[in-house]
Amino acid sequence: MHKIYRFLLVLLCVATGGLFLYSAYTKLFPIQAFELTMAEYIHVPMILAKIGSRFFIGLEAGLGGLMVLHFLGKNKWPLKAAFGLLAIFSIYLVYLWIVAGNNVNCGCFGDAIWMRPSASLLKNAVMLIVIGILIRYHKGLSWQWTTVSGPVLLMCNMVLPYVLFPIVSRHKIDLSPLYAAGKTDKPDIDLTRGKHIIAFLNPQCMHCRKAGLKMHQMLQNNPNLPFYLVIGGTLSDLTDFWKDSQAQDVPHTRLANEPFVKLTDNIYPQIYWVNDSWVEENTPYPDLDQKVIERWIK
Repeated sequence: MHKIYRFLLVLLCVATGGLFLYSAYTKLFPIQAFELTMAEYIHVPMILAKIGSRFFIGLEAGLGGLMVLHFLGKNKWPLKAAFGLLAIFSIYLVYLWIVAGNNVNCGCFGDAIWMRPSASLLKNAVMLIVIGILIRYHKGLSWQWTTVSGPVLLMCNMVLPYVLFPIVSRHKIDLSPLYAAGKTDKPDIDLTRGKHIIAFLNPQCMHCRKAGLKMHQMLQNNPNLPFYLVIGGTLSDLTDFWKDSQAQDVPHTRLANEPFVKLTDNIYPQIYWVNDSWVEENTPYPDLDQKVIERWIK
């Protein structure tokens, strides 16, 4: 009976840690969704939303990993920290319920699982009870080496989101080369005003072709998405590029090599989220998410 009891505690600890890890993962891909949720509902500047989103994701993932590994230390500080983090999230959920109502996605699992604040509060209540039981009865691993390795692993996890998704400082982009005198294919719209997703693509780059294809597919779902392609080089043939990307329906222009390299630092594809000539995001094409873009352009 004692072994069954110990096994159930181990199972609860692993399951709780796994849920923390999954929650962090869904917030991370795409991270822009969590950033927008923080900026929209907590009303903080976007730069603070970027910093805060990475902090909470890293902390959640780190604590989840320690619970899965049973690196609980002598005083079970990872469990106590997880309990405190859930309490903070629950306070936020109550605030969200008050200011935005119960018919919104709280963002606890990013866009992977749509969850109302009330449902998330219920989930948190169950998890708080489980963590309370673990704090009271579960020992975990408390060897001396885990006392040192536990905090180190937590710090590594907290730094990782900042490494994987560097914070792009808001900066102004000079789009004047797109409207240079004598240019025959100037954009029909003013890209210096309003919100636009501008992709700088090299027609020879396979990743650029995949970026164009993804934007084409998203535009099929929502023709109002503000996509624009800037294709480097004015002499290269685009037959193969159009064949692979199918992106002829995305508004586009060509740009000579020198200004193209200057705008991209010779790294491509570059996909800028531009708001009145200010770059607010630079997103890898696999992380482009239609729902997030639709929220951004509102």
